Amino acid sequence: MHNLQPETVLQQTPLYVGSEVFRRAAFGANHPLKIMRHSAVLDLVRHLDWLPESEFRTPAPATVEQLTKFHDRAYVEALQYADSTGTVAPEVRERYQLGTLENPLFEGLFERAATTVGGSILAAKLACEGHVAFHPSGGTHHGRRDRASGFCYFNDPVFAIRTLLDEGRARILYLDLDAHHGDGVEEAFVDEPRVLTVSVHEQDRWPYSGAADDRRNGGARNMPVPKGFNDSELSYLVDNAVLPITENFSPEAIVMCCGADSLAGDPLSGMQLSNVALWDTVDLMLEFRLPTVILGGGGYNPWTVSRYWAGMWGRLSGQAFPDQLPEPAVAMLKGMECDLVDEEDVEPEWITTLVDNPHDGPVRSEIESLAAQLVKD
Repeated sequence: MHNLQPETVLQQTPLYVGSEVFRRAAFGANHPLKIMRHSAVLDLVRHLDWLPESEFRTPAPATVEQLTKFHDRAYVEALQYADSTGTVAPEVRERYQLGTLENPLFEGLFERAATTVGGSILAAKLACEGHVAFHPSGGTHHGRRDRASGFCYFNDPVFAIRTLLDEGRARILYLDLDAHHGDGVEEAFVDEPRVLTVSVHEQDRWPYSGAADDRRNGGARNMPVPKGFNDSELSYLVDNAVLPITENFSPEAIVMCCGADSLAGDPLSGMQLSNVALWDTVDLMLEFRLPTVILGGGGYNPWTVSRYWAGMWGRLSGQAFPDQLPEPAVAMLKGMECDLVDEEDVEPEWITTLVDNPHDGPVRSEIESLAAQLVKD
């Protein structure tokens, strides 16, 4: 088990792909993504002294020519024009879903979105060199070929997967652990037999797709889970569905979207996972020892997001986790704000520690049935 392609065994140092572009204010007021996320993760790992400059890579923004290898040129140019002028005509708003409450215009939008894609292209190339590539600013999995969707303007996981294919990897497994169905990635590869998309997401949650019996011509495995999904249930589903599906598909590379909205405490999800359970899941996927790209995704609680992704980097880079965070890290976390999380709901451990307590619980019958259904031919 976990030795599908021994010739691609990973030996190189893990690399963190990031950019100061993501430190700039974005999305405007009254948007769930106006919170500190990517800059907070980067600052947290640096406060922990976990990120030497030799392990950090800054991507260039994807060019228009690169972007139009997947996205429609008319859409890319419409986004570029809207960003440069700060305005969007009603018909453009309707056609491309730009300048809406969900997908607002803001200064630097095009550069930010293009840098997200550039980061995933770079991460895929680094993975093919033998590195585990961590790009937490990636994971914009709702973006469609010809429009914005779900806070996502471009779809960077698609570019990570396409780059791996272009680099000669014959089969790519995409595993999405975000609370919301990875609909944009699934749609992009619905007719591509070299890609299998696997999505673990909360049922009856936007975008209300990804039913267990929807396999999209065999290229998708969807795992909609009930509200309150806990660590024990994730472990069961991984052991009895995700790992067997991966082994059966025999991929030559893996891309993971590790959205933080599946964590307990996220205001836009009802899932109840700990960061430890998600780190453990990633560790199990790494046991396949394949070229691997690890992306971020959703996440609307700045405390749980930053601790999760910082801890992910700590796991990948083999760090010793402190019982208590250093004072500069505590001060940073104390200074965070979030309109969607009431002050009295901020857990003390979100400020002072990195590691969640386990969120174990019973494995409900619907999880057992789901796993059994998914491994059927």
